[in-house]
Amino acid sequence: MSNPWLKKNPFMSLWLSGANKAMSTARGQASSAVKRDACKVGAAVSAAAAQQVTEFWTNTLTKPPAAARKRRTPR
Repeated sequence: MSNPWLKKNPFMSLWLSGANKAMSTARGQASSAVKRDACKVGAAVSAAAAQQVTEFWTNTLTKPPAAARKRRTPR
């Protein structure tokens, strides 16, 4: 006698095909969202790094302002 659990079930096949399609769509949406966020973060990080480098070299190459002299008050 054959085992009924090993027979092909067309309804199960249709259900699994739909589930696989839904999971594939969800995975694609999630991965594209992660890529979009990574691009935004990468652009922000590179802009901040460029600003820091510019500030460093600007401050390094310019003279610091002279300190204000204190006035003597008469006693």
